[in-house]
Amino acid sequence: MQTTIVKWGNSHGIRLPKAILQSIKVSENDSVDVIVDKEKIIIKKIDKFDHKTTKQRLKDFYGEKSRVNSKPQKEINWGQPVGNEVW
Repeated sequence: MQTTIVKWGNSHGIRLPKAILQSIKVSENDSVDVIVDKEKIIIKKIDKFDHKTTKQRLKDFYGEKSRVNSKPQKEINWGQPVGNEVW
């Protein structure tokens, strides 16, 4: 299928025929994942929107060996205030 990119507010968009959306079981307001692979744009349906905790997001970003999985850090004593700090 061939289509045209059109201006849509401050963005750009394409229209997809209903038949194409039905073939991948996507309807209005469904969440999709848009992936750019070299010169291709891939649109995949997201079956379940997964809400992750902050800890899970940090683990995904930093990997297994992040501070998220390490022992809690102790408070550091920086001494008495020197300037106009508010404590």
